[in-house]
Amino acid sequence: MDEFVVVSPQSEPTDAPAVPSANHTYAELEALLFYYGEALPLSRIAKLLGVTLVECRSLVESWAAMLSENPERGLTLMRDGDTVQLVTKPELKRITQAVIQEEFREELSPAGTETLSLIAYLGPITRPRIDYIRGVNSSFTVRNLLMRGLVDRIHSEGKGHLYEYRVSMQFLKHMGLARAEDLPDYGRYHALLKDFETQRTESSQLEEQPSAAGAPAGGFIETPPVA
Repeated sequence: MDEFVVVSPQSEPTDAPAVPSANHTYAELEALLFYYGEALPLSRIAKLLGVTLVECRSLVESWAAMLSENPERGLTLMRDGDTVQLVTKPELKRITQAVIQEEFREELSPAGTETLSLIAYLGPITRPRIDYIRGVNSSFTVRNLLMRGLVDRIHSEGKGHLYEYRVSMQFLKHMGLARAEDLPDYGRYHALLKDFETQRTESSQLEEQPSAAGAPAGGFIETPPVA
């Protein structure tokens, strides 16, 4: 498991320039880290927010101090080298543990089944790509699948700090399979999901003529039988 340390306001030089406040706010940083749901490198945060790396460091450090010093905030920033992640404060872990325990007592949800199907039939696949196909943020669902041991997270070759997800050996063993390609109708569902993804891409490029793009942005996904 990756080891993180809580960002300290003194962990970077104090002579950084003032944090930009007109267009690049704490809210933008919070929205970005919340949506992504995983650790992001400072260089990518800077690029997405349109600021310099120095400005990004200053923004992160200032916001980290605000979160740490405010007892009314339940979130904090954790850091591993030059990557940061928005997480729940350690002192509130009892709440997150209660959620996890409740999830484990229940059967896999429809969202979990759908996400697991995408990973099984399209994996290795990045979480942003999963979000794009499903049309919703899947960070909690993917995390739940990881904790259940149904999927594995691996570094994505040639894609920087991005991670990819694939079904785990435990999942394959439970299904009685040697590899993901042995799943029921693998070729058919793999092709269907690829076609659906292509149609979504075409639809987003033809916003003025949505009816000409095939499946709508929130279209139906036929869930492969993996659960």
